[in-house]
Amino acid sequence: MKTRAIALIDCNNFFVSCERLFRPDLEGKPVVVLSNNDGCVVSRSQEVKDLGMKMAVPWYQMKDMAKRHGIVAFSSNYELYADLSNRVMSLLAQFSPEQEVYSIDESFLDITGIALDHTEYAQQIRETVRRCIGIPVCVGVAASKTLAKLANHVAKKNARFGGVCDLNALTERELDELFAAIDVREIWGVGRRSADRLNEMGIRSVLDLKRTPAKRLRDEFSVVQERIVEELNGTACLELDDVVPDKQQIICSRSFGTPTSLLSDLEQAVVAYTTRAAEKLRLQHSLAGGIQVYIRTSPHRERDPQYQQAMLVPLQEPTDDTRLLCHAALRGLRRIYRAGYAYQKAGVMLSGIIPASVRPRTFFDDAEAQQKSHALMRTLDRINRSMGSGTVKLLGEGYDTSWAMRRDHRSKRCTTEWSELCRARA
Repeated sequence: MKTRAIALIDCNNFFVSCERLFRPDLEGKPVVVLSNNDGCVVSRSQEVKDLGMKMAVPWYQMKDMAKRHGIVAFSSNYELYADLSNRVMSLLAQFSPEQEVYSIDESFLDITGIALDHTEYAQQIRETVRRCIGIPVCVGVAASKTLAKLANHVAKKNARFGGVCDLNALTERELDELFAAIDVREIWGVGRRSADRLNEMGIRSVLDLKRTPAKRLRDEFSVVQERIVEELNGTACLELDDVVPDKQQIICSRSFGTPTSLLSDLEQAVVAYTTRAAEKLRLQHSLAGGIQVYIRTSPHRERDPQYQQAMLVPLQEPTDDTRLLCHAALRGLRRIYRAGYAYQKAGVMLSGIIPASVRPRTFFDDAEAQQKSHALMRTLDRINRSMGSGTVKLLGEGYDTSWAMRRDHRSKRCTTEWSELCRARA
């Protein structure tokens, strides 16, 4: 029986790599990408890691350090990252009929039965992604998903593996030596609290956990920890999810770049967020039965009056029509809005989500209106996908977005916005 071979492909410092793709002059230089409103560091190049800058540190605390070392900072360019992620995942799908897109920068592939040597095949994957898209990746190969994640960690941290670590190709002695040097905290599924408890039990390395009787872990923790031990010993307990399940809730929210007390600003924000949520709803071919809208002030501005409120607005019938969803969201917003507060955040959440194929039928259905709505939304999505997000939008979204999320250091959306295409001079 052939040994199972699961490959985890993980993009290296993905957000930074996306920025460097159109700025090759930044190769080898320290680069960071910041969170919403340029708040915290969410992605670091290796050069920044070597300087000792931690993940999630507030950017304002790092500005002196950045100036000393010439660190280049970018605001999060979500449009660019999402587009490049889709390209990477589509390319990876060519290497295996079984793929699970785990996150924006990670994908599992089942390469069991591939005729080529798995290390050689993984190197082909790395080279193809780098050549065709320009994003560097590392690959971990093993008999289970947990081991594949661990193998990817080894591939990234140990230069001698050349970006690919195939645990299936190592001897038992080599595995033990490798696992003895890796902290138990690096295991997928072991959180901080679990790691602390494991340390108290004398379990500090991956090898320690691998050798712990699974039943003991189940008695101390849960079946989850038991499965982790089984996976570390090569028994696959987690299958690849080749079909991503539809979301049962769709949330879209942002903190404002500048606090606002104006209802008109909040209305524009809610329309914009509802529009994005409705696009995601249609993308998974679903309908929403209700929409919740919420607003809040900043808990960090302790001297300001505080207020937060939310309201769920049920819909007469499930829909994916942006206009109907925005109308309901605005109705809820106007009910919960109170003047005199400096609002820092607003958001919407679609709930009661069902597949469009099982839309409940009633005697009062207007088939013609539903057809027109479907055609309009399909046209809207097609234009915005081909011409750039926001090319066609509802008037309620407005043009004066002084309240919008601050992204002072955003790069160009080179792959999704016609007006921001790169220019080449000959």
